[in-house]
Amino acid sequence: MSWEVASFLGVGLVLLAGFAWYERSRPPAQVVALVAALAALAIAGRVAFAAFPNMKPTTDIVIFSGYALGGAPGFAVGALTALVSNFFFGQGPWTPWQMAGWGLCGVLGAALALWTRDAGRYALAATCGFAGILYGALLNFSTMATFGGDLSWRYFLALEVRAIPFEIAHVVANVVLALIAGPAMVRTLVRFRERFEWERGTPAAAPPRRQGSLGGALRGGGVAALLAVAFLALATTPAHASSVSHAADWLESAQNRDGGFGPSASDESGTATTCWVMLGLEAAGRNPLDVTSTKGRTPVDLLRREIDSIGSPGDLARTVLALEGAGVDPRDFADHNLVAELLASQRDNGSYHGWPNSTAFAVIALRAAGISGVQKSLDWLRKVQNDDGGWGDTPGSPSTTDGTGAVMQALSPDSKAAGHGLFYLRHQAQQKGGGFPLGGNGAVNTMSTAWAIQGILAVGGDPASFRRGGASAPEYLAHNQRADGSYRYANPDQTASEVANQTPVWVTGQVLVAAAGKFYPVAVPPRAPEPKQKAESSSGSGGASPSLTVPPSGSTPSASDLNRFFENSRGGSAGEPPAAGAGGGDSKGATPGATKGLPEIPATGGKVPEGDLGSIPDASGTQASGEPASKTTGSDSGSSTAGAILLGLLAGCLLFSAGLAGRRGWMRWRYGL
Repeated sequence: MSWEVASFLGVGLVLLAGFAWYERSRPPAQVVALVAALAALAIAGRVAFAAFPNMKPTTDIVIFSGYALGGAPGFAVGALTALVSNFFFGQGPWTPWQMAGWGLCGVLGAALALWTRDAGRYALAATCGFAGILYGALLNFSTMATFGGDLSWRYFLALEVRAIPFEIAHVVANVVLALIAGPAMVRTLVRFRERFEWERGTPAAAPPRRQGSLGGALRGGGVAALLAVAFLALATTPAHASSVSHAADWLESAQNRDGGFGPSASDESGTATTCWVMLGLEAAGRNPLDVTSTKGRTPVDLLRREIDSIGSPGDLARTVLALEGAGVDPRDFADHNLVAELLASQRDNGSYHGWPNSTAFAVIALRAAGISGVQKSLDWLRKVQNDDGGWGDTPGSPSTTDGTGAVMQALSPDSKAAGHGLFYLRHQAQQKGGGFPLGGNGAVNTMSTAWAIQGILAVGGDPASFRRGGASAPEYLAHNQRADGSYRYANPDQTASEVANQTPVWVTGQVLVAAAGKFYPVAVPPRAPEPKQKAESSSGSGGASPSLTVPPSGSTPSASDLNRFFENSRGGSAGEPPAAGAGGGDSKGATPGATKGLPEIPATGGKVPEGDLGSIPDASGTQASGEPASKTTGSDSGSSTAGAILLGLLAGCLLFSAGLAGRRGWMRWRYGL
């Protein structure tokens, strides 16, 4: 059992204890109705303020509920608010953590009531602000548990630093609302409780109960239904992991005997597609050095053999990033220093090839390789941002999803430029059904949707909250995963079948990073104990032969070349290529039938902190999205798992004991029982 699974079990125990506590308190009908009304109010507040990240009245309402009604009803209000409101915002592995977090906010309100029955405006405000900090810390830990990685303070602190702007917004909103409306709301709830409180007889007349038993709590049908829904939410984590693993299995089955990959399973290997597949496998937790063909060759072997075909900035950046993700040094690779070659291709204005997405990808690759002097490139990216918040294929061209998602991964999450990019994706780019097109009125497709998800994750956003037409961006991706594990380029109901099913290896390799909930750069996954050797057979399952027009690598394009490229990439014909962010082909790996003379499609990708920030961690270092902080050894994994299980059980027992003690103190103080 991994520590991630153990942490989810700990959350499940907390939820079980909280709902059992609520059921055991046997609340009267008036309190049940008030709990439902307060949960509805908190849900409405969260939905009404959805446009303002982390600035919602939900936390305050839950704390006021716990203060006025007690710990058990307060916990129920918080947990129900998270569960029900996520039917609007999107259910996922974050749901049980939000339920536990807001439920404990209700318990915190009850603790304040035990400390003082006459809490003033400032005491309420301080408590609500403190709750915002604790809630944020818990949700940052949930990111570690959901997306995997080391159980380390370094990783957790990196997530905390990334979330500082959002935490400040949450705390400030909580404090302001408590100062304005806290005392009035608390007085209203207290008057309701005192007026409609249930009557009790003398202690002797009270019905006997068995102390220390959960039987009475578990006999209630309501708690069983709530727990069933909560564990359905918990079950989304294994399902997510299963879909990612299934896609990675399919990619491995499509490997050619030379170790590389082609756009479709039957195509000749190319360096571009091989790099995209390597990045997808790395996001799925598989080191490409462990992915061997029937001849015992790896994707890295293919890149080493075809190194002379890698020369354009897009090719170099993509290759550096793929090698760093495999733990291979790109400075000494097949007698080439790919990092130095990439740096040499920078223009005087800081750009690479004069294109935003290739410049962004170069920034990511250089940082992954430990190069920090990228400020000039970042300044150029901010300079060429469009008025609508997005970035186009070239400066001044219409914004695209691919270009915007790529550049957002290169910028700091708290920068204005990144915020404007997020606005473009939410309000300009997303289409009905949850997916994203390349740009304009183009067809929605999985590759552009994946770039959008990676950009959203890079700036600390929640892709599940990006909904249009009743579906979110991750749901669009999930809908387009086939039974064999591969991903379609587009929905066959909206696009011609030959387009929807084209180049499945290329598409799956790119989409897998977003499907795994990650973005560039991808940390180095640990090596397998022994590399897997495939049995001698033909390469994996097939797919439609490539119908893409992949421009070969080349020199700076002319104006006529760019016009032809834009017409081909947005024409909407049956041979319409995937997103521009799919990256440029190389001469040996180009799709058969590729049009010659067109410019290279810029490579896109990744994000690390913006600006010259001193020494940059290597590719195995911390990533702000939930990436592993470093490789995990077998012994560390075992100790982390055992420790997490013991800590989870201990925390659940302590919380349950504290809740029971608090309730008994409340009943003794309030009723003399």
